[in-house]
Amino acid sequence: MLTNHAKIMKFFKASEEVVGRKKLQKMIYILKKCGVPFEEKYEFHFYGPYSEELTLRVEELCNLGFISEVKEKEKNYYQYRYQVTEQGEEFLQHSIVELPVIDERIKVMKERSSRFLELVSTMLYFDHLSKQEVEEKVQIVKKKQNYTEQDMKEAWAFIEECKQKQ
Repeated sequence: MLTNHAKIMKFFKASEEVVGRKKLQKMIYILKKCGVPFEEKYEFHFYGPYSEELTLRVEELCNLGFISEVKEKEKNYYQYRYQVTEQGEEFLQHSIVELPVIDERIKVMKERSSRFLELVSTMLYFDHLSKQEVEEKVQIVKKKQNYTEQDMKEAWAFIEECKQKQ
């Protein structure tokens, strides 16, 4: 019944902890685009690909007590920290949902900034275009981010590495 919720729970379990809503959105999207069977629908939003479904599922998991969400005050904004709870661990023990091994990919993404993951996810969102068209599109829709040629090279290498781990 809660198949998609269980997949999200397995992600949280593998990540141990995720800091930031934007980072969470981008990590799930990148994994999805690299072949992990997440089913949340994404649309292009202010910070790149965004899933209302994912937001609602995470909220439901928090309400069920399976995920803890801690709101932390940063300099001039709030940041959210997510972890699996004991009740969540119990739920996962009864879940038969399987995901490919994603631990290493999650670890690599957690080491990257939200800004970088925003770039990667935006590039993946436009992956139906040619490489040059993707880069041009990113420069238009993410103009304020001032992504450099080096940022783009790093992002392409990251995408290639991610897709090879399927």
